Amino acid sequence: MEVVNLFGDEWDGGRDRPGWQWRRLSVGDRLNAELIGASLYDLGSGQKTFPYHFQHGEEEWLLVVAGRPTLRTPEGERKVERGDLIAFPPGPDGAHQVRNDTDEPARLLIFSSPSDYEIAEYPDSGKIGLFAPNLRRFLRADADVDYFEGEE
Repeated sequence: MEVVNLFGDEWDGGRDRPGWQWRRLSVGDRLNAELIGASLYDLGSGQKTFPYHFQHGEEEWLLVVAGRPTLRTPEGERKVERGDLIAFPPGPDGAHQVRNDTDEPARLLIFSSPSDYEIAEYPDSGKIGLFAPNLRRFLRADADVDYFEGEE
């Protein structure tokens, strides 16, 4: 049986884009989990996890392990703190973004109901993300064509 310590300093990777920098540990993979996904994020001061978004098929949960990040949802923004657990259902009501407006790092554990196929929407930028094995595509939400376009 595998064990992961949420307060350790072991990371699988991260992101270096300014404003979106974080370190990540794929907890679900480390635990050899099959039905529940989870990733631990270390989010520095002034950084965001991901753009404001929601999924169509996956549910996500956020557990604040350390720090006091700001959570944005359709209900507005609020500070969350260590021990807070929030669920984001599929669909627009589950839209969310986490950012760290404090001087201290924040540590977040994000759980998900993983799927090989997913659609995500990004309301601020008007994008749609399509995810499947060997497919990772972002499109403008208004890129609508007729089903039979180009089929003549």
